[in-house]
Amino acid sequence: MSNSDPASMSPFSRLIVTGGQPLEGVVRVGGAKNSALKLMAAALLAEGTYRFCNIPQITDVALMADVLRATGCAVRWEDADPTPDLIIEVPAEIEPVAPYELVEKFRASIVVLGPLLGRCHEARVALPGGDDFGPRPIDMHVSGLRELGAEFETVHGYIQATTDRLVGSRIKLDFPSVGATENILMAAVLAEGVTVIENAAREPEIADLCELLNKMGANVIGSGSPTMTIDGVGEMHAADHCVIPDRVETATYLAAVGTTGGEITIKDARHEHMAMLCEKLGEMGMRISSDADGLWVLAPTRLRSVDCPTLPYPGLATDFMPFLVALLSTTEGVGIVTENLFAGRFRYVDELRRMGADIRTDTHHAVVRGVDRLSGAPVKAHDIRAGAALVVAGLGAEGSTIVSDAQHIARGYEDLAGKLSGLGADVVAE
Repeated sequence: MSNSDPASMSPFSRLIVTGGQPLEGVVRVGGAKNSALKLMAAALLAEGTYRFCNIPQITDVALMADVLRATGCAVRWEDADPTPDLIIEVPAEIEPVAPYELVEKFRASIVVLGPLLGRCHEARVALPGGDDFGPRPIDMHVSGLRELGAEFETVHGYIQATTDRLVGSRIKLDFPSVGATENILMAAVLAEGVTVIENAAREPEIADLCELLNKMGANVIGSGSPTMTIDGVGEMHAADHCVIPDRVETATYLAAVGTTGGEITIKDARHEHMAMLCEKLGEMGMRISSDADGLWVLAPTRLRSVDCPTLPYPGLATDFMPFLVALLSTTEGVGIVTENLFAGRFRYVDELRRMGADIRTDTHHAVVRGVDRLSGAPVKAHDIRAGAALVVAGLGAEGSTIVSDAQHIARGYEDLAGKLSGLGADVVAE
């Protein structure tokens, strides 16, 4: 395979979804986007060659690869089974800069701040861009790194961080922020002494990152719990790692079969990473069981409504919410969705209304009254998950739904159209 990024080879700007077909068959879920990007950033902590398997071939991975190249790393794809491996070669000296033209395209790029600061004792990172669904400040990232000894200033749109040395500290987060936990964690592994992060994020992607860091020689205890202890080490080394399956992609297929009815198997999906979602879908009338191969799912033609609040893990993830709102639009009864994390996440509701959905929003609540059938319409994807939710809605709608600005979907999904088509759906990328 060539050194170029496969994710950038087949761009598309819209998806045409023709509804009415129940889903049947087997689909394999890919590697977790929200883990892969952080694992790639962690490679900056030590010189050497890293081999990552199960990395999704998506636009955000291609963008993170470009961020790493800007620091001096070499990044390429290499043939492997069942999916290509991503090879990252990190030199002895790296440039601790993440340029604006890359960082402004996706928010996850901010996680290079911690590893650059840990290894180089300085970092110059542009303020992040990415999906537009409300303000997501990085105050907790900065305050946590300050407690380790970093100093910050903002100059010409860049965060400039410097330190003579990082020293372990006890850091209590106001909120279990995933990004702040990751940045503090990746800086602390090379700090002097012991760091304790209280109220740490507990997501499976955090545990995946900790597993890689420990393979690299770090000493991290307590991943998956609210309190993490990091005993800093003097140096680290390269390691190989396989990314966990993507629970958000899994949730997309669960919502899709819930909308259309049918019976599918989601290969490699992990029930333990999304137990709360599976419980909610069970209350709605879906049957879900897990085995060593993944998840088996059976859905009747119409589900019943439930109430769904987003909460930090192990609660319902905010990334699941657009799919659940799309699903609730077709269920029997009224469901109340409460978005407790991001204020602007209901922007896609207007697009669902264009399809005939009966949804009323009030601040961070959405009241969804199910209708017998949605109607296909031209709609617009505002971000990755909202775009996928519109595809889910289109699968259960009458007629065709044209999702424009669908390039957002390619940031988080590898061949969503092809995978859904493999289950019998009528989805065409153009």
